[in-house]
Amino acid sequence: MRYKSAISFGLVHIPVNLNSVIVNNDTAFNMLHEKCHHRVKYQKYCPHCEEEVKQKDIIRGYKYGTDNYITFEDEEFNSLKTENDKKIEIIAFVDLKEIDPIYFEKSYYLMTDTKNKAFSLFKAALKSQDKVAIAKTVLGNKSYYVILRFGIDKLIMTTLFFEEEIKEVENQSEENFTKQEMDLAIKLIDSMSDKFKPETYNDEYQNKIKKAIEQKIEGKEIKPVKSKKQKNNITNLMTALEESLKKK
Repeated sequence: MRYKSAISFGLVHIPVNLNSVIVNNDTAFNMLHEKCHHRVKYQKYCPHCEEEVKQKDIIRGYKYGTDNYITFEDEEFNSLKTENDKKIEIIAFVDLKEIDPIYFEKSYYLMTDTKNKAFSLFKAALKSQDKVAIAKTVLGNKSYYVILRFGIDKLIMTTLFFEEEIKEVENQSEENFTKQEMDLAIKLIDSMSDKFKPETYNDEYQNKIKKAIEQKIEGKEIKPVKSKKQKNNITNLMTALEESLKKK
């Protein structure tokens, strides 16, 4: 998905394109009628009028009370936005470590159509100060707060969840542990420490589906993959840590 926007930074105006970072890797399937293997057609149906409803005849409705609705047209939603809503308006610069990743939603690459001095300067300044910009903008019909950061040699914009969208849960009571148990846990973490290598993390489930599709096309039988079950019968924490270290 691609959007056109502009970074608003003081009196600086930088036109940019937003390109989605994520590509959906899921294998697409069609829903078929088991009897004839033809695709099933989904219809929008109004049970009150007992007829199929076309997309152009569908409007938004908000239910209040028992069975009452108020309706909104697209023009009414658009009238609620200000002229500058589509801009990426920077409001502050903060340290990235201050933002818990739980707030991160979706990321976009920010790029320009041609070489742009202001854009290059903005990227370099962010990188040199090791800061991220907090900004607000609109994507589609929804308002977002976002962060702009320098990463993977590109400028990346990530939408943030609002505070009220983060579900709160009660903290569990903490259990006591010994210093020896802590030392062993740290040793186990150290023994398993590595560099982040995203290219080595494969979507095993999707790979199995794609292989199964090839087998089906070739007329082969799909045999279930037997997974190796790991025995975790050790109930004593100290023993479990010690045995884990031996294996590493």
